[in-house]
Amino acid sequence: MAEIVVLLRAVNVGGAKLPMARLREIAAELGASDISTHIASGNLLCTPGGGVAEFARGLERRIADEFGFSREAIVRTPAELTAALDAYPFDPADERRAHIHFLYSDPTGDAEFTPAQLGDDEARLIGRDLHLRFGAGAGQTKLTTAVLQRALGAPGTARNLRTVRALIEKAQGT
Repeated sequence: MAEIVVLLRAVNVGGAKLPMARLREIAAELGASDISTHIASGNLLCTPGGGVAEFARGLERRIADEFGFSREAIVRTPAELTAALDAYPFDPADERRAHIHFLYSDPTGDAEFTPAQLGDDEARLIGRDLHLRFGAGAGQTKLTTAVLQRALGAPGTARNLRTVRALIEKAQGT
C-alpha cells in the first residue's frame, strides 16, 4: 500500500520525456519504498523514506538536474484522492471528459472564468482541487493550463476520473 500519490505536471508531453522506470529509480534513491507508477503520465505511488514535502522537493530537484526541465510534484494521499473523487460535482457519465485539476498549493485566485473561457465546460473549485467537466473534451477546452494557473494562482495538473479511480485502487492494493 502506498502512503502517497505524486502527480507530476506535464511529463511525457511536449518533449519533456521522463521514463517511468527512471522515475521509480529516483524515488528509491530518495529513500522511498512500495514504489510503482501508473501509465506514463507522471503518476508515482510510494511510501517516502522521510518527510513528504522533503521527498517531493527532492524529486523535483532530481528531475530538473537529470532531465533539464522543472516539474511540480503534486502530492495527495489516497484518502485525499478518494475525497476529491467523492466530491466531484458534475455528471461523470463520460469519465474521459470529467477531470480533477490537483493544485500544487492552496489557490490564491477565485477560479472565476468568463463565459467565453468556459464555453460548454464546467468548473468548480473545492479546496485544493478544481473539478472540471469538458463539454467537448479536454482537447477542445479554452481552460488551458495557463488560464487555470492565472485564475487559481497556483500550478496544477489534471487527471480524468478513470485515472484518479485507478490510482486510488492501486494505492490501496486492490
